[in-house]
Amino acid sequence: MIKRLLTFVFILITGVCIASEPVLRDYDDYQVPAGYHIPIMSLQEFSTAYTEEGETLNFVTTNDIFVFDKKIIPQGCKLKGYIEKKNEPVRGTNAAMKVFINKMYLTDGFEIPIKAYIYSANDNKIGGELTAPEKWNKVPHYQRWTMFRAYGVLQYVPGSQRRMGEHVTISSGANLVMVLIAPINMTHTVIN
Repeated sequence: MIKRLLTFVFILITGVCIASEPVLRDYDDYQVPAGYHIPIMSLQEFSTAYTEEGETLNFVTTNDIFVFDKKIIPQGCKLKGYIEKKNEPVRGTNAAMKVFINKMYLTDGFEIPIKAYIYSANDNKIGGELTAPEKWNKVPHYQRWTMFRAYGVLQYVPGSQRRMGEHVTISSGANLVMVLIAPINMTHTVIN
C-alpha cells in the first residue's frame, strides 16, 4: 500500500515538473565556419585618398544567414570595421587597402566580436593593380626569311614606363562580400 502511494506521489511530482517547465529560448551554440562569405553593403564612402588607417567604417548585411533551418544572422545586422593597411598610389601601381571587420551588432543590439576581411581575389587587398603603360613602342616582328628578304610587321609593345597610380574609392551603397578568417560562435540569436 505504501509502495503504491509513493509510486503515485512520484509520478504526480514528475508530471507536474514536466508540465510546468517553461518554454525557453533556443540557446544552442551555432558556428559559422571560417572562410564563409557573407554579402554586405557599405554605408559610407571610403577611399585611400581621404580615409586614414584605423578610421571606423560601417557596413550592413544584405541577406539572412542560415545554419540548417535556423536563421542565425538576420538581414540588417550592422558591422563595424576599419582600414587595417593602406598603400598610396605610386608610378606603375594603383593604391590599395585591406579592410578588417571586427564587430557585428545583431538587430536587437547584441554585439558579437568577429574577424573578417572585405573579400578580394588579391589576398583581400582592394586595389593594387598594375597601371597602363605610359607609351607604346613600335617593334618590328619578322615572321619569316625568304631569299634574302625578311617579311614582317610592326607591333606595338608596352614601353618601360607606366602611368601614375590612382586612388581606390568604395562608394556608399556598394555591394561587397565579407569573408570570415575565424569562426563565429553564435550563442545569441534574434527571435522574430
